[in-house]
Amino acid sequence: MKIIVIGGGIAGLSIGWRLAQAGAEVTLFERAQPGRGATLASAGMLAPTAENGDRTSPEAVFGRASAQLWPSFAAEVQDVSKHNIAYRPEGALLVATSDEEMQHLSARSDAERLSPAQARAMEPMLGGGIAGALFDPDEAQVDNRAVGLALARAFIRAGGNLQANETVVRLEIHKGLIHGLLTQFNLYRADAYVLAAGAWTGQIEGMPPDVLPPVVPVKGEMIALEGGALPSHVVWGNGVYLVPRHGQLFVGATMEKVGFDTSLTGKAAAWLRAQAAGLMPGLADWRQAEHWAGLRPGSPDDLPILGQTAVPGLYVAGGQFRNGILFAPAIAEALRGLILERRPGLDISAFDPGRFTKALVAQANVSR
Repeated sequence: MKIIVIGGGIAGLSIGWRLAQAGAEVTLFERAQPGRGATLASAGMLAPTAENGDRTSPEAVFGRASAQLWPSFAAEVQDVSKHNIAYRPEGALLVATSDEEMQHLSARSDAERLSPAQARAMEPMLGGGIAGALFDPDEAQVDNRAVGLALARAFIRAGGNLQANETVVRLEIHKGLIHGLLTQFNLYRADAYVLAAGAWTGQIEGMPPDVLPPVVPVKGEMIALEGGALPSHVVWGNGVYLVPRHGQLFVGATMEKVGFDTSLTGKAAAWLRAQAAGLMPGLADWRQAEHWAGLRPGSPDDLPILGQTAVPGLYVAGGQFRNGILFAPAIAEALRGLILERRPGLDISAFDPGRFTKALVAQANVSR
């Protein structure tokens, strides 16, 4: 089976790798370099509790399922690519700054509840103005700056064809059927097509309005601080997350819907530093070593968009928002099963691309 994957972020690379491993002839098109977009700009947390709300919500259930896949996924990526991606299942500390927030956190997770003193014993840099914390031993992190390169190597070694610096401009769809895709260089044809272009997923021409995934870019700015001994765990609280990595402390992240603008702002950097220092006062004296921005792929309901579209043979993996790295193994498994076996293996019904079309139809019927 000949398959084209559009997008070389962690989703596209993971899907392409799994399809190539299964014997498909896979070509992956990336508009720039693989793993250098939202994957590079993230902080690499695998946080099904911290990033998702109600533990019974579809995204939380999917996130936990994907988190369970990550240990074997990471080991396999490293073994095949010979590249260390630093998967670290060290747990995470979710800190509450008020009693109300502590109650909210406790309702979201069965993780161990800690008193303020216990939380500070685990992470001594925490300040006095906290109400408590949860410690979730199942949360983890991976080196996002390494995982894209590793997956690209794994994909190629599985027989995949990686076409970097080649932008897909248009899908050739006529009378409800897809006949190929056009890049700035050539027209390509396949048996199936996977649209996994991150924030650019909704920008590719040729799709009917009721098929075009409503993916929008959500800008996020982050900083990295240096200046002392790092925390032992990923720490969430006071509106930010703190990720110890390679001698630096990553602090993130802002969220803005400003189109494809990735300019850096002093206002964002100052806010991130202030929130971090509000959680760990000693960070106020640390040096800012880096400042960067990326574009997350958002959706109207903040849920992923996964599965086959109304066009036969055209699939989409988009809208992962802040969970792109966490969801990657599960998305790869679901799309591999859906394309090659006509069943995803994981429940992705809540993420059906057709839900937006159905909502529009229902709204139109009500307004008549």
